[in-house]
Amino acid sequence: MSPTDYAGPDGRFMPPPHQAALLLDFDGTLVDIAPTPESVVVPPGLPRVLRRLRAKCGDALAVISGRAVDQIDHFLGDVPYAVAGEHGIAVRHRPDGPIVRADLPQYPPGWLQAAESLAAAHPGVRIERKIAGFVLHYRAAPEAADLLRDAAEGWIASGNGAFHIQAAKMAWEIRPHGVDKGHAVAALMQSPPFAGRHPIFVGDDVTDEDGIREAVRLGGVGFRIHRDFPDPTAFRTWLAGLTEGGDDRWGA
Repeated sequence: MSPTDYAGPDGRFMPPPHQAALLLDFDGTLVDIAPTPESVVVPPGLPRVLRRLRAKCGDALAVISGRAVDQIDHFLGDVPYAVAGEHGIAVRHRPDGPIVRADLPQYPPGWLQAAESLAAAHPGVRIERKIAGFVLHYRAAPEAADLLRDAAEGWIASGNGAFHIQAAKMAWEIRPHGVDKGHAVAALMQSPPFAGRHPIFVGDDVTDEDGIREAVRLGGVGFRIHRDFPDPTAFRTWLAGLTEGGDDRWGA
C-alpha cells in the first residue's frame, strides 16, 4: 500500500474512492451544534466539498441523521445521493426516490400530550415530533433534564418494551426498539451505488456508535468527532483535503 492509501486521521486504512461509500452524520459532524435544531448553519464551502466527494465516490455519499429526511433536504438540498432520517426509520435510497419507512409501533398520543404539558410548564423545553417518536430538547432549560428523563421513563414503562429512551445532545428521544443508524448503514449498503463498497461512517454522538459498528462489520471504518477529530471544523477540513487527489485516490 502506498502512503496515499491512508487517509484516516489516525493512519487507519481507508479504501480508495472507487471502493468507498461515505456515510455521514449531520448535526455535530458536518455542521456545528446550534442552540436549536433550526438555527444550525451550513458552512458556505461544505456543499461544494460534498459534491466533489460524491463525484469521486461514484455517487456513494449519504447523510444518516436523527433528523427527518425533509430537514436534511432543507439544509443540503440534492447534495447527498441518499438520506436516512430518524436514525434509520426513514431511508431514501436515491434522489427523488421514495422514502422507505420501517414498520414500527406508534407511541400512545397521551405521551405527547404529557410532554407538551411539561414543555409548557418549563420554559426552554422544546418538543420535536417525529413519525415514530418524539424528542425532549432541554438545551435551553438544562435544569429540567432529570425531570424529563423521569417522565419519559414512566411513559415507556407502560409501552410493553416497544420503546426506549435514547440520550442525545441535551435531549431525550423516545423511539421504538429495533431500528438505529446501524440499520440505516446496512440498508443503504444493499443497493447501488453503495453495494459492494466499503462504508466510511463518521458521527459524533452515542447514537452514531451503531453506525460505526455496522460499517466496521461490513469491512469499512468508522470515525467519531472528539475521538478522531477534535471538532466539526477539523472534520470539514479533513473532508476538503480528501478532494485534492485524483479521481482514483484521496487527497495526497
